[in-house]
Amino acid sequence: MFNLTPPRREQARLSSGRAVRHHAGVATSTTNPRRAIPSVERLLRAAAGAALAARYRREHVVETTRMVLDDLRRAATDGARVPADAEILERVRLRLEGGSTPRLMRVINATGVVLHTNLGRAPLAEEAIAALTAAARGAVNLELDLESGRRGDRDALLAEDLRALTGAEASLVVNNNAAAVLLLLDTLARDREVVVSRGELIEIGGAFRMPDIMAGSGARLHEVGTTNRTHAEDYRRAIGPDTALLLKVHTSNFRIVGFTASVELAELVAMGRAAGVPVAEDLGSGALVDLAAWGLPREPVVSERIAAGADVVTFSGDKLLGGPQAGVIVGRRNLVARLASNPLRRALRPDKLTMAALGATLRLYRESPDLGAALPTLRLLTRSVAEMEAVGRAAAPLVATRLGAGYRVEVVAADGEVGSGAVPDVPLPSRALAIDHPEVPAERIAARFRAARPPVIGRVREGRFLLDLRAVFDPHELAVELG
Repeated sequence: MFNLTPPRREQARLSSGRAVRHHAGVATSTTNPRRAIPSVERLLRAAAGAALAARYRREHVVETTRMVLDDLRRAATDGARVPADAEILERVRLRLEGGSTPRLMRVINATGVVLHTNLGRAPLAEEAIAALTAAARGAVNLELDLESGRRGDRDALLAEDLRALTGAEASLVVNNNAAAVLLLLDTLARDREVVVSRGELIEIGGAFRMPDIMAGSGARLHEVGTTNRTHAEDYRRAIGPDTALLLKVHTSNFRIVGFTASVELAELVAMGRAAGVPVAEDLGSGALVDLAAWGLPREPVVSERIAAGADVVTFSGDKLLGGPQAGVIVGRRNLVARLASNPLRRALRPDKLTMAALGATLRLYRESPDLGAALPTLRLLTRSVAEMEAVGRAAAPLVATRLGAGYRVEVVAADGEVGSGAVPDVPLPSRALAIDHPEVPAERIAARFRAARPPVIGRVREGRFLLDLRAVFDPHELAVELG
């Protein structure tokens, strides 16, 4: 008799209706390609997998490998070929390397906006960078009194510099200027009224509005005047038993022109003194010196506002001051002490890196014989058109070579701006490289430059892509590899 029953292994293969073959590390299936996808363990046992596990944390490699395999499973349902193990591991390697690239990276600012909020605002002086780096490397006396050995006050580190530069009795530093205003209102006006002109109810970047800060602080907003005209009598009529603060806000990010009226700080201070109500001013951009000395439009100087009688002044550290992101509060000792004792202050205080960089920047203001050269913000704002023209003429052929055939690159006149809401109505004469192509839209050209390493950030104007040269000193910076 003949045994017509096939072996069990053959039975299983026939009953399943599929045949599976393994050859040279490639597995295929005639009906279910997903069965050919290798396991994580099999991949990590391979030499290339073991090398990745030695270079990166094993858990991270496992997680990334699973992500790549998940992609293959989704593709396999559409009949896509399952790659060899070596190719899969190469995909894992590329994803690991891509993921290890810093999310925050250096970019070349060719927008023409010196203090660009999206690009980190003010570049720091070398002295500030050195101070920040030194503080980052180890322990510092952030809150230690070296003389007594007891716990110290981090604000004491900057108190003398801020007193000398602003004339204020006391000072306090927080995370940013919005935090400074929040702390001010929460401390001095919670559940009470703050009188402010309608024409000064500004909106800060990112749709963050002054009335919203007031609401978050618990203070009640009492608007006076109209959008374009506010008079002293408007304030006088508003002051009452529930008035906690008269607030003046510098409209640094817009201008109202034409039929306008506003109340000068000195007059507001006189009203506040008569009524026993403190007067505060939010200066925003925070100029410590008169910018007119460098041929720039004049902005209110902090020391002048203190001299005019403001009880408290708040301003930014990373705008016209040219330092790190911070909010600075200066004013009368008794009021600043109240702000410092508010429990909210602990949540808003800056770290050692901010204190180090800000301290070094303030010392430049006090000590540097040539502040315009020492402070990058001033150096960028005061560059000559002739210097930018020279950079542009040297950069144009380099950029044209990178772009390839069909592109036109020429040096053109352009207008830049200070940025971050400072001096919004005064353009900065500049030079730019204008790039166009008869068949390539300006937005696609911009995307090519953003994809470079380092990315180059320009702007699109009237159908042309512009690389403004105000913040570009080396023409070779723009000659990046373009995909």
